[in-house]
Amino acid sequence: MKAASLVLMLGIILGTGTPANAHHAFAGTYVLDQTATIEGTIVQFDVRNPHSFVTLEIRDSEGKAARWGVEWGSVTLLNQTGVTKQTLKVGDKVKVTGAPARDATEHKVLMKIILRPADGWGWGERPEEVINGYSFTAPAPR
Repeated sequence: MKAASLVLMLGIILGTGTPANAHHAFAGTYVLDQTATIEGTIVQFDVRNPHSFVTLEIRDSEGKAARWGVEWGSVTLLNQTGVTKQTLKVGDKVKVTGAPARDATEHKVLMKIILRPADGWGWGERPEEVINGYSFTAPAPR
């Protein structure tokens, strides 16, 4: 009985020492060595844990609208880098560069860089502006 309790206690201690950003790998959902750049209008901005999301409406060359999801960082990461729930607004036009989804029909990307051309605001070009566990070397979409 003591041995089982010791093993259980050791498992709990080791399990709580695992970094929070290791809860899953982005590589299972996104093609991390590729980039996609999308431009559109924000229709929703959710700052939440474990990941925040921006939803864009994008129009194709024929004017047909599609919604795209952009997966971003946690509330803590965004707050530490100056992003709050008020940073982006519905109606803002933005350009996003990130890793595309493995399944192209999902219409989503993992955020690397976001720019709001109207005022020059951006995120993703400073060393602290990176999603944990996601290494990305693509140039900025200027």
